[in-house]
Amino acid sequence: MATTTTQPGSDPAPAGSRAHRVGARRAAAWRWWNRWLYWLYERRLLAQVTTAGRLPRHIGLIMDGNRRFARALKLDVNAGHDYGAGKARDVLDWCLELGISHVTLWGFSSDNKGRSREEVAHLHELFAAQAREFISDERLQRHEVRVRVIGDIDDFPESAKQALRELERSTEHYDRLHLNVALGYGGREEIVAAVRRLLVAEAASGADIDDVAESLDAQAIGRHLYTAGTPDPDFVIRTSGEVRLSGFLLWQTAYSEFYFCDAFWPEFRKIDFLRAIRSFQDRERRFGR
Repeated sequence: MATTTTQPGSDPAPAGSRAHRVGARRAAAWRWWNRWLYWLYERRLLAQVTTAGRLPRHIGLIMDGNRRFARALKLDVNAGHDYGAGKARDVLDWCLELGISHVTLWGFSSDNKGRSREEVAHLHELFAAQAREFISDERLQRHEVRVRVIGDIDDFPESAKQALRELERSTEHYDRLHLNVALGYGGREEIVAAVRRLLVAEAASGADIDDVAESLDAQAIGRHLYTAGTPDPDFVIRTSGEVRLSGFLLWQTAYSEFYFCDAFWPEFRKIDFLRAIRSFQDRERRFGR
């Protein structure tokens, strides 16, 4: 069956005809023009955020919308996760370009464990594959990216756990960009685990429970969080149009700024990222004062 090219206000032109060739050239020129305008706007945004001076020290990213992106394109949901993994690498590059020193990516929540067995298995395999790629990624080595897994991965397959732990070990001597990857993570579960670790540590030291209760403060609990030693996020970005945290870093985001983007995570563009950073720079942070 012959294909046709339809121009606004005209009849379809038969494939191979002069009108079809002219329409194809015009379409190609329009795509080039759009790419050029996009590039120009991106460079303008980049200049704005880099000259504004104030950048977030720690960015949290809730990477939401992989499945809805796949369904919109009539793809298997696992393909959405694959696209999302590639986007995470892109965003990490953008953070490196701006000199962001701490990034937390939420890749798999404790609630996600209830999804279909096939989807969860695919995610486990994806995390393991990404970890192995990160280990040999020259960019991460050149930029001295230290990776730490936060969350509960005890029920992950052994191959995935080994790959993730090896990634942590292979990057533990780096100190330029600290990347937290939240897997099997839930904010409430993190706080419960932190209090449990605190109590176990105090009991091991022979402390009396009444004395522990009397002296307990936020700093003591903070020392036992998954993110201990990491500054709290200044800025949290969530994609897909959902306007909620869903348990992401509940303790640490008490004074964070938030930005909600309508794009699904795999569609998240550099201009979306730069617009978010520009929004952060326009805000006045008062920390309750």
